[in-house]
Order: sequence, then C-alpha cells, then structure tokens
Amino acid sequence: MISLTQSALQSGSRVASAYAEARAAAAPAPGTTPQGQGLTAAARDFAAVMERADSAAVGAMQGQADTHALVQSIAEAQIALETAVAVRDRVVEAYQEILRMPV
Repeated sequence: MISLTQSALQSGSRVASAYAEARAAAAPAPGTTPQGQGLTAAARDFAAVMERADSAAVGAMQGQADTHALVQSIAEAQIALETAVAVRDRVVEAYQEILRMPV
C-alpha cells in the first residue's frame, strides 16, 4: 500500500513538473499583447468604424456632412464588416473542426 502511494506521488510530481515546463514554453513572448486584449481592441476599432459611418450618414441626411466623407466612411465600414465576417467564419470553422476530432 505504501509503495502504491509513493508511486502515485512520484507520478503526480512528474505530471506537475511537465505541466510547469509546458506552461513556460507556451507563455507569450515579452512585449506581445495577450490574445484577449487584441480581440477586445479589434472589437473596439470595429465599433468605432461603424459609429463613424453612422454619424456620417446622419450628417449627410441632415445636409451637414460632405458626400465624399460619407462614401469614404461607408467604404471603411464595408471593409470592416467583411473582415469581421471573415474572422467569424474562421472561428466557426475551427470550432467545427475541433468538434470533428476524435476523443
């Protein structure tokens, strides 16, 4: 019984050290942005582009904005939306690929 307990402790110790080594190897490089912050910043930028397009459209309807600025902001919003949809599609595709993996 004691040898079984010692064996389990040694095995647990090996697992813990392997986990610590893997965690250190997978840590982000110094000076890089953590993933969550990068996605948050991208979402904020996307919302800002859409807000600018909306305010330019409202300004054009009220006769206060230049039509050139309106066309430019709508083009930026279109590119931002296409990019967001492409990222979403890639995330869904990756998720579906993970679901198809055998366990």
